[in-house]
Amino acid sequence: MTEKKIVFVAFAIEDERQRDFLKGQSLSPRAPYEFVDMSVKEAYEEAWKDKVRTRIRRSHGVIVLVSKNSLTSEGQGWEIQCAKDEGKEIRGIWAYSDDRTQLADVTTVAWSDANISTFIDSL
Repeated sequence: MTEKKIVFVAFAIEDERQRDFLKGQSLSPRAPYEFVDMSVKEAYEEAWKDKVRTRIRRSHGVIVLVSKNSLTSEGQGWEIQCAKDEGKEIRGIWAYSDDRTQLADVTTVAWSDANISTFIDSL
């Protein structure tokens, strides 16, 4: 049996429902991956940052749910920078079909099973 891949999910708290949809895709018993995140609704303290960095280090890669909310999300921005600092592969997935927000240095593609599984398979 192949190793189950761990994928960290970075998202703006306003896009929590989209994160839930994404995580639902990993519930299939045949899914060879698991999604993890560190969502909070409070200020980002050093203890939170330490926990995020640990989870990102343990992950095989990072999926960024990209939306207009990403532009102002301090937590998501920090998670993305942390993933870059840790040398993790990053793939942006547009959280909504009608929102094509671009983030600097994050390659972003449409949300589809094929795009998500291709990224995870590449890790």
